[in-house]
Amino acid sequence: MAELVRVAVDAMGGDNAPAEIVKGAIDAVNECKNLKVFLVGREDDVNRALSGLTYEKERVQVVNATEVIEMAEPPVMAIRTKKDSSIVKGMYLVNHGECDAFISAGSTGATLVGGQVIVGRVKGVDRAPLAPVIPTRKGPALLIDCGANVDAKAHHLVQFAKMGSIYMENVMKIKNPTVGILNIGAEEEKGNALVKETFPLLKNCPDINFIGSVEARDIPAGTADVIVCEAFAGNIALKMYEGTAKTMMGVLKEGLTSTFKSKIGALLALPSLKKSLKAYDLKQYGGAPLLGLKGLVVKTHGSAEAVEVKNSILQCVTFTEQNISEKIRENLASD
Repeated sequence: MAELVRVAVDAMGGDNAPAEIVKGAIDAVNECKNLKVFLVGREDDVNRALSGLTYEKERVQVVNATEVIEMAEPPVMAIRTKKDSSIVKGMYLVNHGECDAFISAGSTGATLVGGQVIVGRVKGVDRAPLAPVIPTRKGPALLIDCGANVDAKAHHLVQFAKMGSIYMENVMKIKNPTVGILNIGAEEEKGNALVKETFPLLKNCPDINFIGSVEARDIPAGTADVIVCEAFAGNIALKMYEGTAKTMMGVLKEGLTSTFKSKIGALLALPSLKKSLKAYDLKQYGGAPLLGLKGLVVKTHGSAEAVEVKNSILQCVTFTEQNISEKIRENLASD
Protein backbone atom coordinates (compact mmCIF):
# COMPACT_ATOMS: atom_id res chain seq x y z
CA MET A 1 0.00 0.00 0.00
CA ALA A 2 1.30 3.49 -0.88
CA GLU A 3 2.21 5.82 1.95
CA LEU A 4 -0.76 7.88 3.06
CA VAL A 5 -0.85 11.60 2.27
CA ARG A 6 -1.85 13.38 5.47
CA VAL A 7 -3.96 16.53 5.17
CA ALA A 8 -5.01 18.72 8.09
CA VAL A 9 -8.36 20.44 7.55
CA ASP A 10 -9.60 23.51 9.41
CA ALA A 11 -13.04 22.14 10.28
CA MET A 12 -14.17 25.44 11.84
CA GLY A 13 -13.23 27.84 9.01
CA GLY A 14 -15.67 29.35 6.52
CA ASP A 15 -19.34 30.18 6.24
CA ASN A 16 -20.45 26.55 6.06
CA ALA A 17 -18.31 25.05 8.81
CA PRO A 18 -18.24 22.48 10.17
CA ALA A 19 -20.89 20.53 8.21
CA GLU A 20 -19.77 21.22 4.62
CA ILE A 21 -16.08 21.15 5.52
CA VAL A 22 -16.40 17.76 7.20
CA LYS A 23 -18.55 16.37 4.39
CA GLY A 24 -16.00 17.47 1.79
CA ALA A 25 -13.20 15.87 3.77
CA ILE A 26 -15.08 12.58 4.00
CA ASP A 27 -15.90 12.69 0.28
CA ALA A 28 -12.17 13.07 -0.41
CA VAL A 29 -11.29 10.13 1.87
CA ASN A 30 -13.89 7.95 0.16
CA GLU A 31 -12.55 8.89 -3.28
CA CYS A 32 -8.80 8.66 -2.56
CA LYS A 33 -7.52 5.51 -0.87
CA ASN A 34 -4.04 6.84 -0.02
CA LEU A 35 -5.34 9.79 2.02
CA LYS A 36 -5.78 10.46 5.72
CA VAL A 37 -7.44 13.64 6.98
CA PHE A 38 -7.06 15.33 10.33
CA LEU A 39 -10.18 17.35 11.14
CA VAL A 40 -9.03 20.19 13.40
CA GLY A 41 -11.70 21.94 15.42
CA ARG A 42 -14.04 21.77 18.37
CA GLU A 43 -14.29 18.05 18.97
CA ASP A 44 -18.00 17.89 19.79
CA ASP A 45 -18.96 19.99 16.75
CA VAL A 46 -16.77 17.93 14.42
CA ASN A 47 -18.11 14.62 15.75
CA ARG A 48 -21.68 15.82 15.27
CA ALA A 49 -20.86 16.68 11.65
CA LEU A 50 -19.33 13.21 11.21
CA SER A 51 -22.37 11.38 12.55
CA GLY A 52 -24.29 9.62 9.79
CA LEU A 53 -21.36 9.75 7.33
CA THR A 54 -19.76 6.53 6.10
CA TYR A 55 -15.96 6.32 5.92
CA GLU A 56 -12.92 4.30 7.01
CA LYS A 57 -12.46 5.35 10.63
CA GLU A 58 -8.69 4.74 10.61
CA ARG A 59 -8.23 7.36 7.86
CA VAL A 60 -10.05 10.16 9.67
CA GLN A 61 -8.75 11.68 12.90
CA VAL A 62 -10.33 14.46 14.94
CA VAL A 63 -7.87 16.93 16.53
CA ASN A 64 -9.49 19.03 19.23
CA ALA A 65 -9.01 22.81 18.97
CA THR A 66 -11.09 24.94 21.31
CA GLU A 67 -10.63 28.32 19.63
CA VAL A 68 -11.66 29.79 16.27
CA ILE A 69 -9.99 32.73 14.51
CA GLU A 70 -12.78 34.94 13.18
CA MET A 71 -12.62 36.69 9.80
CA ALA A 72 -12.41 40.21 11.26
CA GLU A 73 -9.60 39.52 13.73
CA PRO A 74 -6.14 41.07 13.11
CA PRO A 75 -4.24 38.11 11.62
CA VAL A 76 -0.86 38.53 13.35
CA MET A 77 -2.43 39.05 16.77
CA ALA A 78 -4.77 36.10 16.26
CA ILE A 79 -1.93 33.75 15.33
CA ARG A 80 0.06 34.88 18.37
CA THR A 81 -2.73 34.70 20.95
CA LYS A 82 -5.05 31.92 19.79
CA LYS A 83 -2.65 29.00 20.11
CA ASP A 84 -5.52 26.51 20.45
CA SER A 85 -7.31 27.68 17.32
CA SER A 86 -8.04 25.32 14.43
CA ILE A 87 -5.77 27.31 12.09
CA VAL A 88 -2.77 27.44 14.43
CA LYS A 89 -3.04 23.79 15.52
CA GLY A 90 -3.50 22.68 11.92
CA MET A 91 -0.41 24.63 10.84
CA TYR A 92 1.66 23.08 13.60
CA LEU A 93 0.67 19.60 12.43
CA VAL A 94 2.47 20.51 9.17
CA ASN A 95 5.36 22.21 11.00
CA HIS A 96 5.96 19.11 13.14
CA GLY A 97 5.80 16.76 10.16
CA GLU A 98 2.59 15.08 11.32
CA CYS A 99 0.75 16.31 8.20
CA ASP A 100 1.85 17.10 4.66
CA ALA A 101 -0.68 19.85 3.98
CA PHE A 102 -3.24 22.15 5.58
CA ILE A 103 -6.37 23.69 4.09
CA SER A 104 -8.73 26.33 5.45
CA ALA A 105 -11.81 28.22 4.32
CA GLY A 106 -11.37 30.56 7.28
CA SER A 107 -9.50 33.83 7.74
CA THR A 108 -7.33 34.54 4.69
CA GLY A 109 -5.03 36.83 6.65
CA ALA A 110 -4.46 34.30 9.44
CA THR A 111 -3.87 31.53 6.91
CA LEU A 112 -1.26 33.62 5.06
CA VAL A 113 0.48 34.72 8.26
CA GLY A 114 0.39 31.22 9.73
CA GLY A 115 1.83 29.75 6.55
CA GLN A 116 4.77 32.15 6.60
CA VAL A 117 5.42 32.09 10.36
CA ILE A 118 4.51 28.56 11.45
CA VAL A 119 5.04 26.39 8.37
CA GLY A 120 7.89 28.56 7.05
CA ARG A 121 9.33 29.20 3.61
CA VAL A 122 11.52 26.86 1.61
CA LYS A 123 15.18 27.92 1.57
CA GLY A 124 15.71 30.26 -1.38
CA VAL A 125 12.12 31.54 -1.48
CA ASP A 126 11.88 35.23 -0.53
CA ARG A 127 8.09 35.54 -0.66
CA ALA A 128 5.32 32.92 -0.70
CA PRO A 129 2.63 33.86 -3.25
CA LEU A 130 -1.05 32.88 -3.18
CA ALA A 131 -1.82 31.22 -6.49
CA PRO A 132 -5.38 30.24 -7.46
CA VAL A 133 -6.07 28.11 -10.51
CA ILE A 134 -8.65 29.85 -12.69
CA PRO A 135 -10.67 28.57 -15.67
CA THR A 136 -10.00 29.83 -19.19
CA ARG A 137 -11.21 28.90 -22.65
CA LYS A 138 -8.10 26.73 -23.16
CA GLY A 139 -8.13 25.13 -19.70
CA PRO A 140 -6.76 25.99 -16.26
CA ALA A 141 -4.36 28.88 -15.67
CA LEU A 142 -2.51 30.06 -12.56
CA LEU A 143 -2.79 33.64 -11.29
CA ILE A 144 0.23 34.36 -9.10
CA ASP A 145 0.19 36.37 -6.77
CA CYS A 146 -3.41 37.23 -5.91
CA GLY A 147 -3.24 38.41 -2.32
CA ALA A 148 -0.13 37.68 -0.29
CA ASN A 149 2.49 40.25 -1.39
CA VAL A 150 1.24 43.72 -2.30
CA ASP A 151 4.75 45.19 -2.08
CA ALA A 152 6.56 42.61 -4.22
CA LYS A 153 9.76 43.49 -6.05
CA ALA A 154 10.94 42.41 -9.50
CA HIS A 155 13.00 39.44 -8.29
CA HIS A 156 10.01 38.22 -6.29
CA LEU A 157 7.92 38.12 -9.46
CA VAL A 158 10.63 36.09 -11.19
CA GLN A 159 10.43 33.58 -8.35
CA PHE A 160 6.64 33.56 -8.68
CA ALA A 161 7.02 32.70 -12.36
CA LYS A 162 9.35 29.80 -11.58
CA MET A 163 7.14 28.41 -8.81
CA GLY A 164 4.01 28.81 -10.93
CA SER A 165 5.62 26.96 -13.81
CA ILE A 166 6.66 24.08 -11.54
CA TYR A 167 3.14 23.86 -10.14
CA MET A 168 1.37 23.91 -13.50
CA GLU A 169 3.71 21.36 -15.06
CA ASN A 170 3.61 18.87 -12.20
CA VAL A 171 0.16 19.31 -10.66
CA MET A 172 -1.92 20.42 -13.65
CA LYS A 173 0.16 18.37 -16.14
CA ILE A 174 0.76 21.22 -18.61
CA LYS A 175 4.06 20.62 -20.39
CA ASN A 176 6.34 23.66 -20.68
CA PRO A 177 3.65 26.11 -19.44
CA THR A 178 3.62 29.58 -20.94
CA VAL A 179 4.23 32.53 -18.63
CA GLY A 180 2.94 36.07 -19.09
CA ILE A 181 3.17 39.20 -16.93
CA LEU A 182 -0.05 41.08 -16.22
CA ASN A 183 0.17 44.47 -17.94
CA ILE A 184 -1.88 47.34 -19.39
CA GLY A 185 -0.71 46.66 -22.93
CA ALA A 186 1.13 44.11 -25.03
CA GLU A 187 4.12 46.32 -25.81
CA GLU A 188 7.31 45.74 -23.78
CA GLU A 189 7.73 49.43 -22.95
CA LYS A 190 4.29 49.68 -21.27
CA GLY A 191 3.49 49.21 -17.60
CA ASN A 192 4.38 50.66 -14.23
CA ALA A 193 7.90 50.70 -12.79
CA LEU A 194 7.60 47.19 -11.35
CA VAL A 195 6.41 45.63 -14.62
CA LYS A 196 9.09 47.47 -16.65
CA GLU A 197 11.79 46.23 -14.28
CA THR A 198 10.46 42.67 -14.19
CA PHE A 199 9.84 42.19 -17.93
CA PRO A 200 13.51 41.86 -19.02
CA LEU A 201 14.26 39.59 -16.06
CA LEU A 202 11.50 37.21 -17.12
CA LYS A 203 12.53 37.52 -20.75
CA ASN A 204 16.06 36.39 -19.90
CA CYS A 205 15.07 33.68 -17.42
CA PRO A 206 15.99 30.26 -18.88
CA ASP A 207 13.77 28.33 -16.44
CA ILE A 208 10.44 29.57 -17.82
CA ASN A 209 8.58 29.81 -21.13
CA PHE A 210 7.98 33.56 -21.12
CA ILE A 211 5.64 34.97 -23.80
CA GLY A 212 5.50 38.64 -22.76
CA SER A 213 2.71 40.85 -21.47
CA VAL A 214 -0.87 39.68 -20.92
CA GLU A 215 -3.74 42.15 -20.62
CA ALA A 216 -6.54 41.35 -18.17
CA ARG A 217 -9.02 40.89 -21.03
CA ASP A 218 -6.80 38.15 -22.48
CA ILE A 219 -6.78 36.00 -19.33
CA PRO A 220 -10.16 34.29 -19.96
CA ALA A 221 -9.03 33.34 -23.48
CA GLY A 222 -6.16 31.31 -22.04
CA THR A 223 -3.35 33.43 -23.50
CA ALA A 224 -0.92 32.21 -20.80
CA ASP A 225 -0.80 29.23 -18.44
CA VAL A 226 0.83 31.29 -15.68
CA ILE A 227 -0.04 34.97 -15.16
CA VAL A 228 2.50 36.76 -12.98
CA CYS A 229 1.66 39.91 -11.01
CA GLU A 230 1.99 41.50 -7.60
CA ALA A 231 -0.84 40.85 -5.18
CA PHE A 232 -2.69 44.18 -5.48
CA ALA A 233 -3.27 43.87 -9.21
CA GLY A 234 -3.75 40.10 -8.95
CA ASN A 235 -6.45 40.34 -6.32
CA ILE A 236 -8.33 42.96 -8.32
CA ALA A 237 -8.13 40.78 -11.44
CA LEU A 238 -9.33 37.72 -9.52
CA LYS A 239 -12.27 39.51 -7.86
CA MET A 240 -13.30 41.01 -11.20
CA TYR A 241 -13.06 37.55 -12.76
CA GLU A 242 -15.27 36.01 -10.08
CA GLY A 243 -17.75 38.91 -10.07
CA THR A 244 -18.16 38.90 -13.83
CA ALA A 245 -18.77 35.14 -13.87
CA LYS A 246 -21.38 35.41 -11.12
CA THR A 247 -23.12 38.34 -12.83
CA MET A 248 -23.16 36.65 -16.23
CA MET A 249 -24.63 33.48 -14.72
CA GLY A 250 -27.39 35.57 -13.16
CA VAL A 251 -28.11 37.38 -16.42
CA LEU A 252 -28.14 34.09 -18.34
CA LYS A 253 -30.50 32.46 -15.86
CA GLU A 254 -32.81 35.48 -15.93
CA GLY A 255 -32.90 35.48 -19.72
CA LEU A 256 -33.56 31.76 -19.99
CA THR A 257 -36.48 31.88 -17.56
CA SER A 258 -38.10 35.18 -18.58
CA THR A 259 -40.77 33.75 -20.90
CA PHE A 260 -42.48 30.44 -21.59
CA LYS A 261 -40.63 30.07 -24.90
CA SER A 262 -37.25 30.80 -23.31
CA LYS A 263 -37.97 28.20 -20.63
CA ILE A 264 -38.65 25.57 -23.30
CA GLY A 265 -35.45 26.55 -25.10
CA ALA A 266 -33.52 26.43 -21.83
CA LEU A 267 -34.83 22.93 -21.14
CA LEU A 268 -33.57 21.74 -24.53
CA ALA A 269 -30.21 23.47 -24.16
CA LEU A 270 -29.64 22.54 -20.52
CA PRO A 271 -27.47 19.39 -20.98
CA SER A 272 -25.07 21.13 -23.40
CA LEU A 273 -25.09 24.31 -21.32
CA LYS A 274 -24.19 22.47 -18.12
CA LYS A 275 -21.30 20.71 -19.85
CA SER A 276 -19.93 23.99 -21.22
CA LEU A 277 -20.31 25.91 -17.97
CA LYS A 278 -18.69 23.17 -15.88
CA ALA A 279 -15.34 24.06 -17.46
CA TYR A 280 -15.65 27.55 -15.90
CA ASP A 281 -16.59 26.36 -12.40
CA LEU A 282 -13.89 27.48 -9.96
CA LYS A 283 -14.92 24.77 -7.49
CA GLN A 284 -13.46 22.02 -9.65
CA TYR A 285 -9.91 23.30 -9.08
CA GLY A 286 -10.05 23.49 -5.29
CA GLY A 287 -8.37 26.29 -3.37
CA ALA A 288 -5.41 28.59 -3.85
CA PRO A 289 -2.05 27.14 -2.76
CA LEU A 290 0.45 29.30 -0.90
CA LEU A 291 3.54 28.27 -2.85
CA GLY A 292 7.12 28.18 -1.60
CA LEU A 293 6.47 26.82 1.90
CA LYS A 294 8.06 23.78 3.54
CA GLY A 295 4.63 22.14 3.53
CA LEU A 296 1.52 22.91 1.51
CA VAL A 297 -1.02 25.47 2.72
CA VAL A 298 -4.22 25.92 0.68
CA LYS A 299 -6.81 28.68 1.13
CA THR A 300 -10.32 27.89 -0.09
CA HIS A 301 -13.20 30.35 -0.49
CA GLY A 302 -14.98 31.37 2.69
CA SER A 303 -18.21 30.19 1.09
CA ALA A 304 -16.71 26.81 0.14
CA GLU A 305 -19.08 23.85 0.11
CA ALA A 306 -18.24 20.15 0.22
CA VAL A 307 -17.21 19.80 -3.44
CA GLU A 308 -14.61 22.59 -3.24
CA VAL A 309 -13.26 21.23 0.03
CA LYS A 310 -12.98 17.76 -1.49
CA ASN A 311 -11.15 19.06 -4.55
CA SER A 312 -8.83 21.15 -2.38
CA ILE A 313 -7.85 18.05 -0.43
CA LEU A 314 -7.31 16.00 -3.59
CA GLN A 315 -5.17 18.90 -4.87
CA CYS A 316 -3.02 18.47 -1.75
CA VAL A 317 -2.56 14.78 -2.54
CA THR A 318 -1.23 15.51 -6.04
CA PHE A 319 1.00 18.31 -4.73
CA THR A 320 2.52 16.03 -2.10
CA GLU A 321 2.96 13.03 -4.39
CA GLN A 322 4.73 15.23 -6.95
CA ASN A 323 7.03 16.62 -4.23
CA ILE A 324 6.43 20.21 -5.34
CA SER A 325 8.07 21.87 -2.32
CA GLU A 326 11.33 20.02 -2.97
CA LYS A 327 11.23 20.86 -6.69
CA ILE A 328 10.74 24.54 -5.82
CA ARG A 329 13.63 24.37 -3.35
CA GLU A 330 15.92 22.81 -5.95
CA ASN A 331 14.97 25.38 -8.60
CA LEU A 332 15.31 28.45 -6.38
CA ALA A 333 18.31 27.37 -4.30
CA SER A 334 20.71 29.32 -6.52
CA ASP A 335 18.67 32.57 -6.50
